[in-house]
Amino acid sequence: MTNINEQKMLAGKMYDAGDKELAVRRKRAHELSQLYSQTLESAVEIRAMILDELLPHRKGTAFFQGPLFIELGENIEFGDNFYANYNFAVLDNGMIKIGHDVMIGMNGTLATSVHPMRWQDRNMKVENDGSLYAPEYTRPITIGDNCWLASNVTVVGGVTIGEGCVIGAGSVVTRDIPANSFAAGVPARVVRQITDADAIELRKELW
Repeated sequence: MTNINEQKMLAGKMYDAGDKELAVRRKRAHELSQLYSQTLESAVEIRAMILDELLPHRKGTAFFQGPLFIELGENIEFGDNFYANYNFAVLDNGMIKIGHDVMIGMNGTLATSVHPMRWQDRNMKVENDGSLYAPEYTRPITIGDNCWLASNVTVVGGVTIGEGCVIGAGSVVTRDIPANSFAAGVPARVVRQITDADAIELRKELW
């Protein structure tokens, strides 16, 4: 059952990121991330058991090369046939929904957390018990089916990437990307639509 801070967090309202219950769950997710990252790739069953606890909402098959960093794990929904290369980092304080057959290259980052622009609002605050916390809010991320995010892509909160998209290496996605688009850059912009003219059998130089 969610507490008031978690309700605010998932609703995109300002919340206390130092909430004690959330901190315990975050710490467990960090430990599981480290455990997964230190487990040999050949230890398939052990890795699967770790992921079962860390990512309870994944569906079907998912492969994470590792190392892996997950903030909470419980706010991510994966479709089938998901793949992430090494150094995949996810800040899922807000909801993240990922469709089927999505691939993410090395150093991919999905970050739903948003910090205030003004330092007066962003700096650490003091709880009644003397502990510190940083106020923040979240925005959700949605990635449609059949997307490929190349290496070093960062997707920030509040973004929807439509199905069938390709995001170029090194891009920072700060706005919605329509379906079947190739987008690239910082910030990422649509370069062109992906069409049947991109079919691999038409690339004679590759055969």
